[in-house]
Amino acid sequence: MTEPFVIARNPDPDSTLPYLLRLPIDDGIVLRAKSTWPTTARVFCYEGGDAWPDDPHIVETHDVRSCRRRGSAIDLLLARRSNNRSQFVFTQLKGGRTAVFWQTAKTAKAARPGARMPQRRASGQTGLVIVSDPRERYAYRFAAQQADVERGTLRAGDYAVLDDDGEILAAVERKRFDNFVSGVVDGSLQFQLAELSDLPRAAVVVEGRYEDLLRLRHTQPGWVMDLVARIQVRHPGVPIVFAGSRKHAEEYTYRFLGAARAEVGET
Repeated sequence: MTEPFVIARNPDPDSTLPYLLRLPIDDGIVLRAKSTWPTTARVFCYEGGDAWPDDPHIVETHDVRSCRRRGSAIDLLLARRSNNRSQFVFTQLKGGRTAVFWQTAKTAKAARPGARMPQRRASGQTGLVIVSDPRERYAYRFAAQQADVERGTLRAGDYAVLDDDGEILAAVERKRFDNFVSGVVDGSLQFQLAELSDLPRAAVVVEGRYEDLLRLRHTQPGWVMDLVARIQVRHPGVPIVFAGSRKHAEEYTYRFLGAARAEVGET
């Protein structure tokens, strides 16, 4: 059973953050907070290694439906009808300190668009190195994106970014449209998705449009779509993205790997 989300008074009278929050994840994360809920604006929090008080002055206690870490954020879902969804975004500040912004969808929009996304996008990164599997024919060069490409054998996927130990942080399996359809029909795609599911982040990018599945010859309309839906349900952690063209598939691959390098790499 998930422990409750607890808000208590900060016992430090000199602190400018008068509340303590206890998130039921990772054996309990304790944050100092400016307020008890982000109603009109994001709430600034600070993770300073505070211990939960032995005799806390409890302000609020709420049952939790879900508390999960996703990259640099923690999503919190409370068991109540209103004010039940929120998110804690961990941001690295200059000097090595970590700031935490507690927000809802409403306060995130009021702050600025994209506030819940990683602060660094792929297009803003310097030194992004993408590993391309040598078995990939007519491989992406990422010349327009100015990414560095290295050749290296990958245990899963065609393109990947690695951590400092050489392990895969994220990978993308590229599929030409006809190759994707044949993999769906003969079942080989499921084995590739099983391997990709073992990675921290992974995706399949298709050089074709989803509606083209209805125009296939020698198959009943919608049959391959049904197969694709079943495969995606069995492997929900690996999205299948229909990028439309090779150019857009290359662009998506670059941005997915860059975002994963910023998000998963920092975490």
